[in-house]
Amino acid sequence: MKKLPYFLLVAALAAVLAVGLAACGGGSSSSSSSPSTSEGGSSENEGSGGGEEAEGGGSEGGTLKGAYTSFPDYMDPQISYTAEGWTAMRPVYIPLLTYKAGSEEEGAEIIPGLAKELPKVTNGGKTYTLFLRKGLKYSNGEEIKAGDFKYAVERAFLTNSGGSPFYTDIVGAEKFAETKKGGIPGVKVNEKTGEIVINLVSPRGTFENELALMFVAPVPQKTPDEDQSASPIPASGPYMITKSEPGRGWTYERNPYWAKDNGKQMTEIPSGHVDKIEIEVQRNQSTQVNDIESGKLNWIFDPPPTDRYQEVKEKFEGSQFKEEPTISTYYFWMNNTVEPFNNQKIREAVNYAVDPAALERIYTGQIKGTQQILPPGMPGYEKLELFPHDVKKAKELVAESGVKDKEVTVWTDTESPNNDAGTYYQGVLNEIGLKAELKILNADNYFTVIGNTSTPNLDTGFADWFEDYPHPNDFLFLLNGENIQSTNNQNFSQTNNPELNKKIDKLAEEQLGPQQEKEYGALDKAFMEEAAWAPYGTRTLALFVSENVNLENIIWNPTFETELTSIELTE
Repeated sequence: MKKLPYFLLVAALAAVLAVGLAACGGGSSSSSSSPSTSEGGSSENEGSGGGEEAEGGGSEGGTLKGAYTSFPDYMDPQISYTAEGWTAMRPVYIPLLTYKAGSEEEGAEIIPGLAKELPKVTNGGKTYTLFLRKGLKYSNGEEIKAGDFKYAVERAFLTNSGGSPFYTDIVGAEKFAETKKGGIPGVKVNEKTGEIVINLVSPRGTFENELALMFVAPVPQKTPDEDQSASPIPASGPYMITKSEPGRGWTYERNPYWAKDNGKQMTEIPSGHVDKIEIEVQRNQSTQVNDIESGKLNWIFDPPPTDRYQEVKEKFEGSQFKEEPTISTYYFWMNNTVEPFNNQKIREAVNYAVDPAALERIYTGQIKGTQQILPPGMPGYEKLELFPHDVKKAKELVAESGVKDKEVTVWTDTESPNNDAGTYYQGVLNEIGLKAELKILNADNYFTVIGNTSTPNLDTGFADWFEDYPHPNDFLFLLNGENIQSTNNQNFSQTNNPELNKKIDKLAEEQLGPQQEKEYGALDKAFMEEAAWAPYGTRTLALFVSENVNLENIIWNPTFETELTSIELTE
């Protein structure tokens, strides 16, 4: 998941599921191997949460006031693919399966959501059977039906969601993606019994993880097949969005059907502490810091800006501030289909010229330099350093390529320090012999614009990726040419190597184990040998709250980052 300018993708594998960024908005997490499902299914979870109030030193009720630097890419569960959107909608829309409201390894655990239990997997891993819980309602009082899941899957394709490639292995989905007609026959539902049967073309080792993503959270079947960011869709979770003004902010209130219906059944999903949440878009990150210190705001989504980060950390660490490592990759994409980046020598030159250490300084230590696609903590990660910083070597490669003074456009967004990273990158390209022009877009729509392949001059620029779930496929699918879309595209480099595409597809069918991890590591190296991207780091994020918020009890989930249901006011 992208992090809207910081980015939230998002969690660590098998044992550590978990969060970004931000396509026009973003993801986050820690490692191990993906939860597997054997042919048989598991029993309904027991435990506390849902309808119960969480314990802590705070008071129940009140209004939580928060701020984002940018409005999420979309406030629509089927379309949003950023950490901003996923954090915002996590307590509102619940999929059939979901991730536990926990940190680190606990937050990587898949639990039943709207489904009664985890799926029964049969037919050699190609058939998943689930049952919807009975008596569930949306916030408008409408009954939640099994057919709402089928519609959610189809709506992901109808809206050209960036997450739709996760579901093309469902029988008939690929054809539906092309025609947008006739429905998806691989999803069969029984409205009377609540049974949902999903048939896949071939086994998919990550499918249970993908059923837990918000892209396929059930929504009423009358929901229009277009962006509903300004017209909130009825909620299935503990909170509902009562007002949404794109670019300005949004408001939550408690879902009136949670306490009496849904929450009684989904006891592992927290009900939340506050009665109301008000989120504003405040573009000035320094003002956000001031408002936290004064108590005008209680929580901010983004870390403090780079010029105030150390000040905040030194003054408030442990009481109102804490850092949170993520499983993420920050990188510069290069459009492999256009000059000069269709020339491998140029892409290699860029990798030699970009200095991760310089970018560590730009991000004031909030990134750790890396030079590969898979981040530390992700299964399959093996440290690569194919392009040690060497500007002289970069210039030699440009000279060998025959490219001279080629004009290119560098894209980045307005959020700090991504804007500074873009300025740095522009200087690097100019230094090695290209003529780079910087284009800085409002972070609200940055990923939407660069994800539209018809946008002119999509040459190269900034991006990030936070894990959606702890599996290397969640990073490498970004380079699978079969996933290139005309809108909401995630493969910004438009990389398309048929041989490597096939390897990604094959590995996606298998359950993750030591051999698969080794093969994913080899794929990482193969793409970097082609210099498909110029990766430069993995990110540490931060949580900063007002003095009347119980910092100790806030949950940072590897996929969804701050669990809004865990925030409680102390007065």
